[in-house]
Amino acid sequence: MESNGTAEDIFSKTILAISETENAAGSVLVQKENFNKFSTHLDRITFVLKELSNLDLRSSDKLINALEILNREIKTMKRLAISCGNRSKVYLFLNCRRVVKQLEDSTKEISHALGLISLTSLDGSSVTNDMISNVCKNMSDTEYRLTTAEAQILEKIESGIEERNVDQSYASNLLHCIAEAVGIPTEQSELKREFEILESEMENDGLIEDTTEALRMEQIVALLGKANMITTPEEKERKYLRKRSSLVRQPIEPLHSFYCPISGDIMVDPVETCYGQTFERSAIEKWLADGNNLCPLTKMPLNTSRLKSNRTLRILIEEWKDRNIMITIASLKPKIESDKEQEVIDSLGKLQDLCMERELHQEWMIMEGYIPILIDRLGARNSVIRMHALDILYIFAKDSDENKEKIAKVDNAIRSIVHSLSRKVKESKSALQLLMELSRNDKVRSSIGSIQGCILLLVTISSSDDAQAARDADELLDNLSSDDQNVIQMARANYFGPLLRLLSTGPDSVKMMAAKTLSEIELTDQGKLSLSKKGAQRQLLKLLSHGDIEIKEVAISALHKLSTIPQNGLELVREGAARPLLELLYCQRLSTASLRENVVATILQLAISSAASEADEIQTSIFESEEDIFKFFSLISLTGPEIQQNILQSFVAICHSSSGSTIRNTLRQISATRVLVRLCEHDNHVVGENALKLLCCLMEEGDNSSYIDHLDQTFIDALLRIARTSNNLDEIAAALGVISSLPETSEITQCLLDAGVLQVIFACLADGRSDASQRRKVVENAAGALRRFTVPTNQEWQKKVAEAGCIQVLVELLVSGTALTKQKIAISLKQFSESSGGLSKPVKKKHAAFSCFLASPESRCPVHSGICTISSSFCLLEADAVRPLVRVLAEEEEIGAREASLDALLTLIQGAQLQKGSKVLAEADAIHPMIKLLSSSSAGLQEKALEALERMFRLIEFKQKYAIPAQPPLIDITQRGSSRMKSLAAMTLAHLDAIHAQSSYF
Repeated sequence: MESNGTAEDIFSKTILAISETENAAGSVLVQKENFNKFSTHLDRITFVLKELSNLDLRSSDKLINALEILNREIKTMKRLAISCGNRSKVYLFLNCRRVVKQLEDSTKEISHALGLISLTSLDGSSVTNDMISNVCKNMSDTEYRLTTAEAQILEKIESGIEERNVDQSYASNLLHCIAEAVGIPTEQSELKREFEILESEMENDGLIEDTTEALRMEQIVALLGKANMITTPEEKERKYLRKRSSLVRQPIEPLHSFYCPISGDIMVDPVETCYGQTFERSAIEKWLADGNNLCPLTKMPLNTSRLKSNRTLRILIEEWKDRNIMITIASLKPKIESDKEQEVIDSLGKLQDLCMERELHQEWMIMEGYIPILIDRLGARNSVIRMHALDILYIFAKDSDENKEKIAKVDNAIRSIVHSLSRKVKESKSALQLLMELSRNDKVRSSIGSIQGCILLLVTISSSDDAQAARDADELLDNLSSDDQNVIQMARANYFGPLLRLLSTGPDSVKMMAAKTLSEIELTDQGKLSLSKKGAQRQLLKLLSHGDIEIKEVAISALHKLSTIPQNGLELVREGAARPLLELLYCQRLSTASLRENVVATILQLAISSAASEADEIQTSIFESEEDIFKFFSLISLTGPEIQQNILQSFVAICHSSSGSTIRNTLRQISATRVLVRLCEHDNHVVGENALKLLCCLMEEGDNSSYIDHLDQTFIDALLRIARTSNNLDEIAAALGVISSLPETSEITQCLLDAGVLQVIFACLADGRSDASQRRKVVENAAGALRRFTVPTNQEWQKKVAEAGCIQVLVELLVSGTALTKQKIAISLKQFSESSGGLSKPVKKKHAAFSCFLASPESRCPVHSGICTISSSFCLLEADAVRPLVRVLAEEEEIGAREASLDALLTLIQGAQLQKGSKVLAEADAIHPMIKLLSSSSAGLQEKALEALERMFRLIEFKQKYAIPAQPPLIDITQRGSSRMKSLAAMTLAHLDAIHAQSSYF
């Protein structure tokens, strides 16, 4: 470059400013993703500027002007990045829309400045000129966005400002959401400190340039200032009492201006017409909607678009209401404390209504000292008074740990509430509801269970005929069970102690009575756990070896009851319970029908427990040998439906446990599938359903060709009937799972097609679009079942699938499906795409002399060069599948889904399609994810991506565009990859002119 100080100086200053801006952007506290996007552009601009500085450019006013604009905008962004690294996170979050706007504006200005540099006119390099054009295009295509969480929180803030009269819980929730969004602690002290910092920063706001924004920030601060955690209870109480002491004793009459001239009621949302008249919004809008287009007072023309909120009057009305409610709350105290029952009832009713209106009213009542008054009223003789008091205390306690603790601190408060448990049903339910709410506080919970008789009362209620009350009592007992002292009292209330002593030390007749009692008594889950911990299961296991068949039966019944808790079931497996249970099952001399049913039902519980997540860590199994598996499965053919379904359910559970693979292999070896195929059509629907589920488990893995002999058309018809008509999603999923695992012979596939399988699969996939969360397994298995019909070796099958409309549904599920669904769909789309090149219809050439009289030619497919449609050539482009596949490739974490998606995309660059297909992939932004896959932990993915990129980077336009991001991972492969991968990576680097074609890497 010629020695021109001005241009050279600006070049160097700009590069330095970019470096400083990138450093500052790396330290921002919010909008990190958006700043990272901006930093990516800065990297590219730095590269361009360095290239320009090496060229022999002459200074010109145009060049200097462009560089000055560039330098100015870089410095502006540097100031913004520094500000976003120094200000509080809450302040920056509230201003994130302005930050994003500044990023957008500066990106446009920088792009504009780069566009002003015309390298051609400055005798520059055309390659560098193309580089500048690419940078400008990338910048113009960039979108800076708020996250969904940020946008939702900001919408709630705007709504809160608009509503004005929001509850404290609304403001508290907002502040809590903001804290979680920006990653600061949500403890009260931390939130209070952050709010104080926010207020101080408002006084020195460098981001806000106009009064409208400044006012908005003030409104936000005022809204968040209503949150409970911002002010201490003492501060709130002092503020309330100071305001209340300034009020008169009687409610204040409303001003005449508070009334709506149309409705005659006090206004809630007053609006002003262009003539200065004020009406309630709903009233004037109804007036106009009824066909009245004149003002009711002035008789002048009106329209709703010119109605303006009268905020001043609205504030006055709200303040008047608040003052009167404060006066009312204070005036009700002496009435509630009086001896006149009806006056007390009426006053408590008014108080309860005010409680339910606003959370703020509850706070005022508590500051007026109502909690001790209400606790005292629980001793009233009138049940209506007591119920009102309980209901109001419940409203106070709900969702407020502070209020729960205030209630518990009042003398005899918990005792008085517990006393109400023993009264009439309605009052008992109100007391139970209040105690449940109080028990959610750790400090209060222990004081509930310590009240004499509380546990016994709850146990009694849990055994009552009132289902809701029983469930509530059970839930409360579960809450109280976290305290060891409460567990002991529960054991005493349920007579656990005496029963356990009799079970271990009494004579045989007494042991049988104790076991029978345990099998019949109503037990909570916590009670079952408590019994197991105290050794009940070990004592019951000992009784299984007793010679008396009746003792065995009651012991098994009790074990079955206790084993319904997974922890207890696991403990029984560890104790070796399966062996004596199986021996009882096989001993014909001792085994009765009822005993067999109880034994199998108990084994089912053990199987379910062994499949629990905790069981995977301890490798539990209820079978010790293949012989046990064979003998237990053989009972299916020797027993009735009740036992059959339990055996099948046991095997289904075990197949999903840590020892599942061993069980599945053993069942295959003993030809269990032959039996299961027959049972799938059992008269008992539950038996058939579980047989189908187990069959699905066995066929999911391994070679299924041995099953062909007993898979006939009747069985296939049965599978499809289940998939069409069943209301059980698990059963439908199992039927589709079996279909997807059937041997892939042409005979079976044709049988499925003849039976109408495609319509069934399409219906299941289509339903999955609207209810994917509940139908996940159904959709996964349906997608798996479809793969056999999309193989490129049979285009007739492919055509049937396309004509059924399945391809469009598959593309939609690429967005909403699970990772496994996406993987299976991508495989089908890949198989479709492999046929597209040969099926694309050639475009007929038209004679030039007549071309002006003919209709415009049909558009060619950018990849296949012919006429493509979804139904005729199964083209990925026509199906709009390319971008969804790219999203799976870029965003999905599961390797299987990414690999299948890559395979599908690579069909577009097969053979002669390389250049056209590569262009399509680039336009869909598929190249960058492929480059990222060069660093994948999956060797398969890494190798496929490398092979594809090596071919594409032979093309000049691609090696120029992607050379910079591709070089680092390619170099890494040359140093760490396998010998084949090293050679392929070196070849790709040679295409990018990064190493010499004769390099030793080859």
